[in-house]
Amino acid sequence: MTRRERLNAALRGEPVDRPPVCFYELDGINQDPDNDDPFNVFHDPSWRPLLDLTREKADCIHLSGPPFRNWPPNPLEDLTTSQEWMDESGSRRFKTTLKAGTRLLTSQTRCDPEVYTIWTTEHLLKDVDDFKAWLELPEQGPPSDPDVGPFLEREKRMGDRGIVALDTGDPICSVAPLFDLGTFTVIAMTEPELFHRALERAARVIQPRIEEVARALPGRLWRIYGPEYASPPYLPPRLFDEYIVRYDKPMIDAIQKHGGIARIHSHGRLKGILGLIAATGCKGLDPVEPPPQGDVTLAQVRKALGQDVVLFGNIEVSDIENLPTDQFAEKVRTALREGPNEAGRAFVLMPSASPYGRTITPLTLRNYETMVELAESFAP
Repeated sequence: MTRRERLNAALRGEPVDRPPVCFYELDGINQDPDNDDPFNVFHDPSWRPLLDLTREKADCIHLSGPPFRNWPPNPLEDLTTSQEWMDESGSRRFKTTLKAGTRLLTSQTRCDPEVYTIWTTEHLLKDVDDFKAWLELPEQGPPSDPDVGPFLEREKRMGDRGIVALDTGDPICSVAPLFDLGTFTVIAMTEPELFHRALERAARVIQPRIEEVARALPGRLWRIYGPEYASPPYLPPRLFDEYIVRYDKPMIDAIQKHGGIARIHSHGRLKGILGLIAATGCKGLDPVEPPPQGDVTLAQVRKALGQDVVLFGNIEVSDIENLPTDQFAEKVRTALREGPNEAGRAFVLMPSASPYGRTITPLTLRNYETMVELAESFAP
């Protein structure tokens, strides 16, 4: 089978020659080793063998989403100011100020040249009064007319190496990052009416967008990120029901009405919410982290969610970077043994994330190679 055929068969619960092995965000498209921008960690020579392995051996899933041709005017444009500068350590800094009634709301982020991520150093909303002021701001309506051309071009570029999946946050992923984690958990617990107002506000933009894209690009894999914000230990299962099932199920229904496959992305503890994840109607789940990062095994998740849900996981990126290869290989063998359903299907071997530092060590590279080797030699 080609890598594209293998992934599509795994997603549909059809026979595969072996389980696919995906390197998550590493996809051979988003990582450019030839770009010498000082903030491009992939330019470091240590990355090239891993990126070559990705292009040559991994069953790649490129995460993307089409732009929209029509966006309504942004009612916050005249209320917002932005600054960008380089600090003395060489990091790129951003500051946004938003006027909300009589309050000035500020947020700040930092991007370091040695790390492929953006750190939030100041969150926009600090307390309930900020939240109330933000909720009174005028809303921007949803976009329309998705331009599917760039997405189809990425599928063509990917070719037989893999697939291109659609990627979206859910309503809670639009709201929770407005606060630091501690403030978010307190407000989500103590101010459910305000929190639902915020989620409904986000859903009024997200839901129509999902429906248009699902109709324009039917039959694709989707990743929905955000549910982990409402999972234990941050929030109790009853609030996962209120804040995730209520708002994500309509997204999932719209995706799957057009033949798509909706995959929920949720790190951490799953034991207390597996029934609620099933209630969303999703057809996939990642990254199913093993203990101690998570609190269930792949075998337990498979038993709880049934034979048809596609499980993606459950290799920790920290294990890829730190475990001796013989110990790491045992983790991979366990995932390959427990992840597939009774027919040996509906599973994609995948890490919980990807490295984001500038240097890839020989151990990290060897452990990625081990994932591929064990998947290629796997016999149910």
